[in-house]
Amino acid sequence: MHCGSRLCKPKMSASRCNSFCRTGWYVLRVPIAKISLAVALSHFPSRCSARAYGTGGTTFGSKLISTLPLRATNRRVFGFAFLFGGGVGLYQTIKFSFQQHFAEDELSNLPNLQYGIPTNQGSDLTFATDLTFTLYQYKTCPYCSKVRAFLDYYGFPYKVVEVNPVMHTEIKWSEYQKVPILMVEGKEIVQLNNSSVIISAMKTCMIDKERTMSEVVQYFPRLPSTNAWGNEVLEYTNKYWVMLNEIKITEVYTSKNARKEEVRWRQWADDWLVNRIKPNVYRTPAEALATYDHIVREGNFGSVPFAKYGGAFYMFWASKLLKIWYKLQDDVREDLYMAVNEWITAIGRKRKFMGGDKPNLADLAVYGVLRSMQDLEAFYDVMENTKVKKWYLATEKQLLIPKIMGVEVPKDKMDGALEDLEGWSRTWTAARSRSSRS
Repeated sequence: MHCGSRLCKPKMSASRCNSFCRTGWYVLRVPIAKISLAVALSHFPSRCSARAYGTGGTTFGSKLISTLPLRATNRRVFGFAFLFGGGVGLYQTIKFSFQQHFAEDELSNLPNLQYGIPTNQGSDLTFATDLTFTLYQYKTCPYCSKVRAFLDYYGFPYKVVEVNPVMHTEIKWSEYQKVPILMVEGKEIVQLNNSSVIISAMKTCMIDKERTMSEVVQYFPRLPSTNAWGNEVLEYTNKYWVMLNEIKITEVYTSKNARKEEVRWRQWADDWLVNRIKPNVYRTPAEALATYDHIVREGNFGSVPFAKYGGAFYMFWASKLLKIWYKLQDDVREDLYMAVNEWITAIGRKRKFMGGDKPNLADLAVYGVLRSMQDLEAFYDVMENTKVKKWYLATEKQLLIPKIMGVEVPKDKMDGALEDLEGWSRTWTAARSRSSRS
């Protein structure tokens, strides 16, 4: 289990560097016309962390592939690819060894954030105007985008701290070394982990103000389970459920089926939609480079040379493994289109949102995941080739209306914001048209 300590990172990087080089050398020296990629990956560690599109990471192992032939013509390319990865890993290993000496000095300039879930269960913490919220995130992470969509829709003012994806300096104080993390500060300080837990816990406290946040988080225990890769992990239970009594349920949901539908599609956004986004944003070398350029520009990578090129190269090949693991079509765009249209079909023609006249938590979850692709080719392709645009723009409009103290945006400003919002489609279509003519 990953200890989360920065001191472990140079050793981990060195191990992965060695594994990349051994795999590449093995592929290059085997004098066989055909070699199974699964055999090649058997020289790669069974647990290797590959940071996916803005997320906390996805574990890969040789079990990803049973039999994928690697022809002789591609063997050298594949081998040199892993040798290149080993070289990048060696560079990062040396860089980490220097960075760890300066890590403590960097932390001394940060605010005191030694927070944890308090043991005092008797504190009077309710959803009032005296609370402050701090979100630790990667801006391009789909799960972080979900939380921002929730906070924006309900009008919570919050501070954003962009976490360095490599060093995690901003969250070194936390035992939980993933994002998003939401700190809720009032009469007590509560740390909320996991995007779905954050949303469910916040929504529960919004409805049932008699319970404190520290009481509510107890309904989402972290218990051992086995993930899709066969590894034992700690998973939050009940994370898709807003924890209410029967009286509150009847007040909030029109029917029990409405509540179950919300839970089902929130989980679908995490387990199905997100897994179709990763192979799409890294689908081609050009898209992978554009995606990592976007991540580096929007994120907090600091001065990490070759981050864009090394990350794009690595994730392009990782996306091919994901394509096999998720059994996607040759053109992974079609799987993404099918998933998005499945969502629109579930909403139906009689509803504006899955929540009816207003978005519910499932609407916000799907919107947040799709928004994480914004400014990328995959996003605009989805908008132009599926039926999602009308729903997406309607949801975006709802997020532009602040709910703090019931204040509405003046009509002229709202109209101007909506014009800017709808302008991206016309701009992208014109750009695609010019590109095709040239």
